[in-house]
Amino acid sequence: MAIKSNGLRGPAPSERPHPNERRNRQGIRIEPGSSGELQNRLATFSALVKHEPGVLSKVSGLFSRRQFNIESLTVGPTENENNARITLVVNENDTGIIQVKRQLAKLLPVIAVEELSRDAIERELCLIKIKNHFAQGDSLEELKELVDKNGIEILDIGDGMVTIEVRGGQRDIDDTIEMFDQFGIEEIARTGTVALERGSKKTT
Repeated sequence: MAIKSNGLRGPAPSERPHPNERRNRQGIRIEPGSSGELQNRLATFSALVKHEPGVLSKVSGLFSRRQFNIESLTVGPTENENNARITLVVNENDTGIIQVKRQLAKLLPVIAVEELSRDAIERELCLIKIKNHFAQGDSLEELKELVDKNGIEILDIGDGMVTIEVRGGQRDIDDTIEMFDQFGIEEIARTGTVALERGSKKTT
């Protein structure tokens, strides 16, 4: 083994092996010729937390500081009155998704957290208020036929507006909004996603 002029043993810097890879923006080594950019995807997390004041603010504050891309965040009671369930949908790459789970697990009120499988049952409720082009006659029948085909419920007709209710997965809601956009949407209210695993598989 060579002894360098500074008295330290080992090969000189120029003689040491150097990896051919480089690092992407996330700090991950990538192969030469690869773009290395991780693609974002939607991931749904279910977190079982202690049912106590301030839980939601702690979770939302965490993600605000970390600047994760949150699609929806909901919280509600569970079968155990001492616990609540937070359902979180994020749009992140795999590195960000791993960080979401790690950061959630560190919060003291969090009992357990898991990313849900792709076939988990996910539902959202959305209210859409559109301009009333269907006041009477054939136009009203056209609206009723449209909503019946898509499992939509008419909640209110009056004062130049029609309010409908849509239930389904996030993609279903997005598709319905796009469908009714042609009629002129005035207001939208969405609950955000709630989700449970299928069958006997535990959600958290």
